[in-house]
Amino acid sequence: MDPLFLAYSYFRRRKFKECTDICTTLLEKNPYDQAAWTLKTRALTGQVYVDEVDVDEEGIAEMVMDDNAIANVSRPGTSLRKPGTSGQAGPSPGVRPTSQSGRPLSGFVRPGTQGGRPGTMEQAIRTPRTAHTARPVTSSSGRFVRLGTASMLSTPDGPFINLARLNFSKYAARPNLAKALFEYIFHHENDIRNALELAALATEACQFKDWWWKVQLAKCYYRLGMYRDSEKQLKSALKHQDMVDIFLYLGKVYVRLDQPLTAVEMYKQGLEKFPGETTLLTGIARIHEGLTEMDKAVKFYKDVLHFDNMHVEAIACIATHHFYTDQPEVALKYYRRLLQMGVYNAELFNNLGLCCFYAQQYDMTLTCFERALSLADDQTLADVWFNIGHVALGICDHNLAYQCFRLTLASNNDHAEAYNNLGVLELKRGHVEARLAFQEFLLISERRPAGHRPTLGSVGTRTYEPTKSVAVRFL
Repeated sequence: MDPLFLAYSYFRRRKFKECTDICTTLLEKNPYDQAAWTLKTRALTGQVYVDEVDVDEEGIAEMVMDDNAIANVSRPGTSLRKPGTSGQAGPSPGVRPTSQSGRPLSGFVRPGTQGGRPGTMEQAIRTPRTAHTARPVTSSSGRFVRLGTASMLSTPDGPFINLARLNFSKYAARPNLAKALFEYIFHHENDIRNALELAALATEACQFKDWWWKVQLAKCYYRLGMYRDSEKQLKSALKHQDMVDIFLYLGKVYVRLDQPLTAVEMYKQGLEKFPGETTLLTGIARIHEGLTEMDKAVKFYKDVLHFDNMHVEAIACIATHHFYTDQPEVALKYYRRLLQMGVYNAELFNNLGLCCFYAQQYDMTLTCFERALSLADDQTLADVWFNIGHVALGICDHNLAYQCFRLTLASNNDHAEAYNNLGVLELKRGHVEARLAFQEFLLISERRPAGHRPTLGSVGTRTYEPTKSVAVRFL
């Protein structure tokens, strides 16, 4: 079999490592083989490719040193940074948990919901934590720098292409080679400035008529923090070609500029061109959810399900909304739908157990929690035990609740809610000194930011008076 044909076969089947090895062998025999060079470039890009459409999570650098704000005091319902000012009636923060910024926790963990936006430098340093370390979340640019080291890992002798020696003007005049080279520089090498130079030369070479290059210029400007320049390039690309990705990128830019209403308007313009596009409907629903306009968000999530009834995010968010609006039976139907679709993890069984408990289907409650414990990892085990403890409090089995909260602390000794509930139980037993000790642990324990759990459902708490038990930690 022809080696190049076999390499193309591996590439189509997404076996990028095998494809790269064959192309390397071909290039050792003939370094000027353009077909093998292009295919290897695309295979290396495919190994580290990340879809740029979703909104990136903001780290400390973006949170604190953000100079893109138009107004320090925004009008109610027009800013994602102060979402609690929309004035729409709905579950209070005591019923539905909120993040640091006051935004209600989503039913589905996605980029941008991993932590709240802090108001001060001290909050930025103290609050954002990753799932596996105690260090603050770094800026998104740090993640891209780490992705850029993939070239050294994939080729022990150095990077596949020496960018310092390339004549970008020569490649810009050859579109087939230029596009593959740009994606390699942008995604694999993470050299945004060289990628921007190549994109600018290629745009000029095609006489500013190729919408693809304008979108790539916009991506480079966005990565460099030049959001207004990115907006201009995307709007110029729309004049040449209507594409769903362009509307999504524009919405992403406006969200970063904290202009959610403009982003919603852009998504709606996209829906006029592409009716029923679920990604655009989901973008609108996310923004309404960020503005605490939960009724509007649920409406658009239901529109998403009208066109795609297998959309996991929409089902999970609708289920979470029904749970926190005292409709556990309805939420249970949605979570059962996820189970029928093949979603099988600890978070889903935890949510099923909570819905069964509040729907008074006690025969299924402990069964779901047992399954959740068997599937839980180190990140979710503490929260599952906490919820079992809450169920034990609901059936007045204080001994079981005490053991569950102790097991919660065994899995995570910074679990502030478990310390609070243990203090309440010790007070009911008449152990005042033990209750004070747990209260001291509660004060010194650091409350983790809500929303960094994987897959379904963000983690939160219902807040009550200090002398009462803190209720559901909903995964």
